[in-house]
Amino acid sequence: MKQRTAQVRWEQRMQKPLLALAVAFAVGYAVPIVAPGADPWVHTLCTVTEWTVWGAFAFDYLVRLALAPGKRLFVRSHPLDLVAVVLPLVQPLRLLRVVSTLLLVGRRARMAPQVTLTTYVGGAVVGLMMFGSLAVLHVERDAPGGNIKTLGDAVWWSFTTMTTVGYGDHAPTTGLGRVLAVGLMLSGIALLGVVTANIAAWFISRFERDDAEERRQTALLEALTQEIKDLRAEVGRLSGAVAGATAPVPAPGPVPEQPVG
Repeated sequence: MKQRTAQVRWEQRMQKPLLALAVAFAVGYAVPIVAPGADPWVHTLCTVTEWTVWGAFAFDYLVRLALAPGKRLFVRSHPLDLVAVVLPLVQPLRLLRVVSTLLLVGRRARMAPQVTLTTYVGGAVVGLMMFGSLAVLHVERDAPGGNIKTLGDAVWWSFTTMTTVGYGDHAPTTGLGRVLAVGLMLSGIALLGVVTANIAAWFISRFERDDAEERRQTALLEALTQEIKDLRAEVGRLSGAVAGATAPVPAPGPVPEQPVG
């Protein structure tokens, strides 16, 4: 119990720092792709930032693992965190570090379930679209015969891919770009399904609350009606008793004369 309490305290303490590190990693990942012609020291700073953030993620994972009561259960229940820590050198999987951090912060949030789901699904949609655009631009910009050459092209492609519209005006031509496209397609379908289900659940819960309130008010009205009927019956009974108690008593008749002996 003490280990579990220590783990919760650590996770709560690291919630805001991890979110700040996720933002720092996002900037460090995006700058070299958006501005490839920047000064060398800018690229070096971005690389150092990425590795520093990865080191912080790895340290956080190891601390949480050490504080977890069940080590195997912790590893099985946090696969994305493990992948993000173990595979830092694979270019597309660097995005998992940001995704895992957002999921980690989302699991630690202390809000209503629907608010949590809506907030972090929306954040996941924006994050996947942004980083998917950066990743495909990095892969496709210098590819022979590629047609995704600018950030605008990449963002438009990511939006049409995640929404499964697929106009076809922009499409990846490399193998890695197509792998990214498959990931965005599956993610877009899953996230849109979650959003739709969450909206439907919100309406259903709202209707159920309204229906329960209506049933409560109906039961209250029925109870009040029955109480009024009982009061009327009681008033009628008391009125009859009072009327019987105040009825006039008949005058006594003449006393018959007794014969004289």
